[in-house]
Amino acid sequence: MSKFNSFSFNGKKALVRVDFNVPIKDGNITDDTRIKAALPTIKKILADGGSVVLMSHFGRPHKDIEKKPHLTLADFSLKPVAKHLTTLLGTEVQFAEDCISEDAQQKAAALQPGQVLLLENLRYYKQEEKGDAAFAETLSKLGDVYVNDAFGTAHRAHASTAVIAQYFPADKKMFGLLMEGEVSAAEKVLHNAQKPFTAIIGGAKVSDKIMIIENLLEKATDIIIGGGMAYTFFKAMGGQIGNSLCEDDRLDTARELMKKAEAKGVCIHLPQDSILADKFAADANTASAINTEIPEGWMGLDIGQMACDMFCKVIKDSKTILWNGPMGVFEMEKFQHGTKCVADAVKEATEAGAYSLVGGGDSVAAVNKFGYADKVSYVSTGGGAMLEFFEGKELPGIAAIKN
Repeated sequence: MSKFNSFSFNGKKALVRVDFNVPIKDGNITDDTRIKAALPTIKKILADGGSVVLMSHFGRPHKDIEKKPHLTLADFSLKPVAKHLTTLLGTEVQFAEDCISEDAQQKAAALQPGQVLLLENLRYYKQEEKGDAAFAETLSKLGDVYVNDAFGTAHRAHASTAVIAQYFPADKKMFGLLMEGEVSAAEKVLHNAQKPFTAIIGGAKVSDKIMIIENLLEKATDIIIGGGMAYTFFKAMGGQIGNSLCEDDRLDTARELMKKAEAKGVCIHLPQDSILADKFAADANTASAINTEIPEGWMGLDIGQMACDMFCKVIKDSKTILWNGPMGVFEMEKFQHGTKCVADAVKEATEAGAYSLVGGGDSVAAVNKFGYADKVSYVSTGGGAMLEFFEGKELPGIAAIKN
């Protein structure tokens, strides 16, 4: 039974860490996925007869202002989120102009059951990212119960995501529904995967994915490698890859990973062929080639049909699927076919009873683009956090609640 669901918030003030780091343009929120993801947690607390104090970061104010002096702290305000959340909840969301000011303390203290208060951007204070204990303690006094529902920041040892938990007793700190779902889905795949277990790893660079591949060699039966990172493997094997993306300083790494996989009996599937482009552009001329025979002046921007067919067969035979990273430059129509094929196969495998977890910004963007977000078992909201979880690291935001 979920600790959150079994807890009664009646008469309690819940201090909830959410991830409202959403895209805002001209004062309007252009994608409210993260806000909507927190609604079930907020609504359960209110339905119980509790009140809610919400806290979140938004952007990197101090770093971004240093780079772009025309920006001010006002450009990083969560005020538009309070307005949008009022509409989504159908109840007024109060706003505190500063997260630890006397105004915030008074507004939090005056909250009645059924009321919601959103604090201003935590990162206005550098103490948040530094994990400052005094800052965390001040925040902790705004609520009776601490709820962490921000999986996207669980890999950061920040004041509001990890340090703050020490100021609440074990029975007064817990994950929210979103965080519970994320942790449960990730643990199911990493620790309780039914075999065959296929990990689909895409993206541009081997260097970004080395640790996740290393860790998955202990868990998966099959690892599919697509995207720009595949060409480093082909060059490492002596292939001609034309102008395709390649990390020359990672050729030995690619060879090592192949050797380790063979020793452990894990099957690494590389794409046999590619859709080529003569330039990195939506209007490029295209061709196709075997991946060890790409001519000079051409670059692979998507997997080819042979690769699609082979990858789809492996995916459809799987019982557990982890998908992190696209197969090509799916943002351009000419180079989206491979990623779409993989999305189709993951959907079909899921319909046939496989458990599928999609995590990492670009693969999440892909399933959303193709309308498959509700056709897979779970779509993770936490890119960096999900990656670090599958690299085998302990995430501070999770450890703070569990330990």
